Amino acid sequence: MTTAHRLAIVTVIAALVAVSPATARPTAPASAETAGPTAVPAAVPPVAESVVATVPTADPTPSVTAPPAAPVPVDAPAEPAPTAVASPSATASAAAPSATRKTPTATPPPVPTPLPAPSPSASRSSGPGTTATAPASTESARVGALFSDGQHFCTASVVASPSGTFVLTAAHCLSTASGVTFVPGYRNGTRPYGTWQVTAVHTTEGWQQDQDPDEDYALLEIAPDTTGRTVQAVVGGNPIAYNTSLTTTARLYGYPSRSDAPIVCTNATTAQSAHQRRIACPDFPGGTSGGPFLEAATGRVIGVIGGFEEGGATEDISYGAHFDDTLAALFTDVTTG
Repeated sequence: MTTAHRLAIVTVIAALVAVSPATARPTAPASAETAGPTAVPAAVPPVAESVVATVPTADPTPSVTAPPAAPVPVDAPAEPAPTAVASPSATASAAAPSATRKTPTATPPPVPTPLPAPSPSASRSSGPGTTATAPASTESARVGALFSDGQHFCTASVVASPSGTFVLTAAHCLSTASGVTFVPGYRNGTRPYGTWQVTAVHTTEGWQQDQDPDEDYALLEIAPDTTGRTVQAVVGGNPIAYNTSLTTTARLYGYPSRSDAPIVCTNATTAQSAHQRRIACPDFPGGTSGGPFLEAATGRVIGVIGGFEEGGATEDISYGAHFDDTLAALFTDVTTG
């Protein structure tokens, strides 16, 4: 066979292969370079595994490769990406209990400790007032000293009444009118408004029978002077106020037995009891009993020094019985009877 014949046969075979590739597919196992995973029957092991097993790599040391992610089921909820946990801060620590507590922990209330009942000296609610010599005035002229045997021993004040003939003092000051006179506005031995005779002492049954400190007040009847004038006509009179608050501001007047001039002190009053008024005023000694508590805002008489401890066991604290319906009844009885 000539060379030309061989070339012609090869050309014909090549043409046939080009026209019918399926018939020219080799039946032998494909090489690693041409075989693909889709051309391998299901019963044949995957070509990729054969390639890995038979083809050596250039570097004998395998490279580090991250492991493949685990498959996630389609219906599984997405898991949030992990977050780095920082060390707890002061704020987070403070908030943690309230974030987790649903019901506050019950704490038993503290058992109250009974307090001792206040004593009169411990119940002071304000500081002491300032005591000074009372200046001469219309108000101080209505306050006077009670005299017996040439000495003053208690204090009284003129109160407004229909007859104009009454002064008010403490019941413990006297039990009889015999030899007792009233000198309004008395100052340093002078008697600018004269000397007035006491003719009667009016007290309540509670005082007469039991010396009830809650009824330690007395109305003294004063005789007119020789011209027929009443003491109220000369100096005026302060109205009595009943059932007022025990807590107010008052001016306290009195004639100390060791002095010939009246003294005055202004301060807040407090309740010593339901029927006793209390005031802290220094230097109110014996002789000031019966002195009036004048309501600072109105000038009305709301008490007299007396009552508890006959007006006070010390010179710095004074008391007075509350003016209630009992005194109102006494006043009505003696001024209209």
